[in-house]
Amino acid sequence: MRGMGNMGNMMKQMRQMQKKMEADQAALNAQTFTGASPDDLVKATFTGDRKMTDLTIKPEAIDPDDPDMLADLVLAAVNAALTEVDETTKKSLGKYTQGMNIPGL
Repeated sequence: MRGMGNMGNMMKQMRQMQKKMEADQAALNAQTFTGASPDDLVKATFTGDRKMTDLTIKPEAIDPDDPDMLADLVLAAVNAALTEVDETTKKSLGKYTQGMNIPGL
């Protein structure tokens, strides 16, 4: 019956780890991440759960003769913010998945 005590302790530790992971995930989701294009002409802000909450475009970024430039600036800002979300997620939640090959984490 010794094995049952070890199993109970292991399950308790797993529940504690799950609670910590959920708290870390909630804290990450509450954070905001802002990415900017070159020269800060466009800024995109996301939450930790990858929802865009703001997009700021400076007037000088809007050239009616060059809409592709604005699109490139928006893409740069969005990608910079999402990269920051990904890096922070890996730092914050990576300790829970270290050594495991879980897609998306």
